[in-house]
Amino acid sequence: MRKYVIPAMAMLICAGSLTACAHHHRTFGEKVQDTLDPPQGPAEKAGRSIDRATSD
Repeated sequence: MRKYVIPAMAMLICAGSLTACAHHHRTFGEKVQDTLDPPQGPAEKAGRSIDRATSD
């Protein structure tokens, strides 16, 4: 279990620091994607957050 917790905590810390850099408003396309295909768990939610924070 520990081998999953430590990487997950590291990913959450990194994602939190990336999203804290600038306030990001979701675009219309991102809202549609989240409505039609919602994230399936915390890993996918963190992945989308990181992608959106670094895509600008």
